[in-house]
Amino acid sequence: MLKLYIGNKNYSSWSMRPWVLLKQAGIPFEEVMVRFDAFTPDSNFKHRLGQLSPAGKVPVLVDGDLVVWDTLAIAEYVAERVPERQLWPHDIAARARARSICAEMHSGFQALRGACMMNIEADLKHIGKIIQRDRADVRKDLARIDEMWSELLAAHGGPMLFGQFTVADAYYAPVCMRISGYGLAVSPAVAAYVERVKALPGVAAWRDGALAEKDFLDFEEPYRLNPDT
Repeated sequence: MLKLYIGNKNYSSWSMRPWVLLKQAGIPFEEVMVRFDAFTPDSNFKHRLGQLSPAGKVPVLVDGDLVVWDTLAIAEYVAERVPERQLWPHDIAARARARSICAEMHSGFQALRGACMMNIEADLKHIGKIIQRDRADVRKDLARIDEMWSELLAAHGGPMLFGQFTVADAYYAPVCMRISGYGLAVSPAVAAYVERVKALPGVAAWRDGALAEKDFLDFEEPYRLNPDT
């Protein structure tokens, strides 16, 4: 059976992507959660992950003797391992587009990711208002996401970005959680898509797990440590 190493569900957006992909697609796997105690070289987190991959980060997928790290590599491996699940769009052009937007997420949207840190448990809508007011770079990232999703939903008719659930929806699920948790303003079509993603069984299961953790990590909580920021 596949084994997926992840970090805290409340905070780890990168772990969420392959976990939701596997769960939503009905692919059996064993979850191994490695707590975010710290990210220093001597931390338990780095020690455990360093034994699995040279990157020393989550997520990590283990399949027998094979170790796959990085979310894109994991998504590609799983899609090839179980082609009958059609985790990428069938159409070649749509598939290329789906890979392009996943790569854009992988390397882009730094302002949004940095300002709106993943935190499923917290209600940060008051912070979201300040961020959208003061951060032009975040507004630019959000506008690009809104434009991207609106075009794809219109082109493929929904309910997901490419019609049915694909890697792309799993890849942007943490962004949906940020939009919801920080109360970020998006168009009606995108807001409806966010709610549909949140309602997916795989996403709901991740959210339930995050809420059950009750594990406050101060270095992941800048807004609650400094509420007037």
